[in-house]
Amino acid sequence: MFKFLHAADIHLDSPLRGIARYEGMPVDDIRLAARRAFDHLVQLAMDEKVRFVLLAGDLYDADWKDTGTGMFFVSRMAKLREQRIPVYLIAGNHDAANRMTKSLRLPENVFTFSARHPETRFLTEGDVAIHGQSFAKQSIFENLVTHYPIRVPGCFNVGLLHTSVSGYEGHEPYAPCTLDDLRLKEYDYWALGHVHMRQELCRYPRILFPGNIQGRSIRETGPKGCALVTVGDGNEILDCECVHLDLIRWERPTVDLAGAEAIDELQERTADAIRTLREDAGDLSLVVRIELEGATPLHDRLVAESQWRDDLRALAADIGSESVWIEKIVLRTSSPARSAPLAGPLAEVHRYVQSLRDYSGEMTSVADSVAPLLAKLPEDLKQEVKTWLEPGGQRFRGLLADTESLLMERLHSRGGLE
Repeated sequence: MFKFLHAADIHLDSPLRGIARYEGMPVDDIRLAARRAFDHLVQLAMDEKVRFVLLAGDLYDADWKDTGTGMFFVSRMAKLREQRIPVYLIAGNHDAANRMTKSLRLPENVFTFSARHPETRFLTEGDVAIHGQSFAKQSIFENLVTHYPIRVPGCFNVGLLHTSVSGYEGHEPYAPCTLDDLRLKEYDYWALGHVHMRQELCRYPRILFPGNIQGRSIRETGPKGCALVTVGDGNEILDCECVHLDLIRWERPTVDLAGAEAIDELQERTADAIRTLREDAGDLSLVVRIELEGATPLHDRLVAESQWRDDLRALAADIGSESVWIEKIVLRTSSPARSAPLAGPLAEVHRYVQSLRDYSGEMTSVADSVAPLLAKLPEDLKQEVKTWLEPGGQRFRGLLADTESLLMERLHSRGGLE
């Protein structure tokens, strides 16, 4: 019986674009989180006395700014060398073009698979065969699996591959293949990389994306880690455990404000959601995006005022003892259905805002006029602004609704109902 680790998409020292613009965020902690999670991976390998470690691509994120990233990796591999633990890795789409890795001298326990063709490497004892191929360039759209060799008889066979398989939303369709393509090789285990969410695609043979070891943004929520695989004496897989390695966890709790009439209720319901996540995360730090929804009499006030947002951030800091941060608050609430028709200035505001829906096409000219400014924005912020300018789109309709709510609240607060 033996054990091995399967991890992927480490993205050491990945640049965190745009994160610094969120006030109060632990930027330095987030930047170091991938390194600390990788330290957890190395320590796990030593504690479990695994026979080998598999890294299924995207160890790095394109070229480094300096050699510090490479030296960090070398130093951790040296720790595994001292424990006689070999590491087998492939390059994925992000690190295929890394120029500095080509001149970096790795410890002798680290084996990188060729990008020219699939190759097979055997453990010293000869009872484990690992088949793999690195990416030669960032964009690989051919099916690499077709060229992988068939299983080696008498061995525990592992396929190491960076792939989108049949495609996943939010991931480029690199090295596409089908489950049947993978099964035809008759390997015992397929160690995949590229998809950042843990996905077990098949029980036999075991085909698995372990996900990345540390979430890097609000798009990568939930626990992150690696697979700890236990293999029996007959080369059967006895266990495939998901081991969490992350130090900072990203979450997107939804808070239902249906019927809430006071700000105190907003705070109580949000506090409950944060406490639940805090309990699930244990000692980990949390970065959350609060999404408020539901029909509530508070809606117009929430649109018109901003103090409640600062109060929620303070509430999160208090609950988490400076280990919970709100990355963003998304307002998707709505006003309850009106029991009586509007009259006076309120009715005029409503009619005018509704009429603007017919002129949504004019947003095209607005988008054209601000195009030079958009080009100067960070990519993530640029895409967000573009969604607001999309004629007739959901964001545009939401902007009109918020405008109406703001005007309604101002009229109410100033007594302008006659």
